Amino acid sequence: MNASSIRCRGVLFDLDGVLVDSTPAVARVWAWWARQHGFDDPDEVVRQAHGKPSIATIRELLPHADHDAENREVERREIQDTDGVIPLPGALELLQAIPLEKWAIVTSCTRRLAEVRIAAAGLPKPKHMVTSTDITNGKPHPEPYLKGAQILGATGAECVVIEDAPAGIRAGKAAGARVIALRTTAGDAELHEAGADWIVNDCSDLSVDPRKDDKEFLLLRRRTK
Repeated sequence: MNASSIRCRGVLFDLDGVLVDSTPAVARVWAWWARQHGFDDPDEVVRQAHGKPSIATIRELLPHADHDAENREVERREIQDTDGVIPLPGALELLQAIPLEKWAIVTSCTRRLAEVRIAAAGLPKPKHMVTSTDITNGKPHPEPYLKGAQILGATGAECVVIEDAPAGIRAGKAAGARVIALRTTAGDAELHEAGADWIVNDCSDLSVDPRKDDKEFLLLRRRTK
């Protein structure tokens, strides 16, 4: 998509890697978990865990484990580890530029973990949020983004999804949304392969047109530098 702006009724933000940099904390917890279970390549486990509900990763990698118990321990450690959790460039400014009722956070975190990271990063508390606690099927299934759109009173096709992980991009596209991918986690080739419509560095490359010609719609623009 070559256009420099997108007209939409709502914006659906992923959390980690889009609004919040939690990479060091995520890496520490999942590397610990990988070592605990004897995986040879903790970095690969960290990569697989990104962008998906924790329990989905645990089920894939340890099919015969007590998944709920493992998930509780991972969540407990992630909640406790907020060292280095900071807002990503442009995140606060973009959230402040969009009316509170026209954006939602759609994350693979549990609600408790999402609330901890949002607070640690000093971001505004969202009016609308969809977490792994609220859905049956996690990303890359479209359910999280379809539910986010519904909460905003829109369809998936009327929303823009902002993502960093291939699993999340696929979820947004499957929900019918246009997807803006950030280069905060994966390379351009992987983002394109997942179906991203735009690729930008981070939220500082995006702005909201201040003109309000229609109460129902926002105009999200790609900044030129």
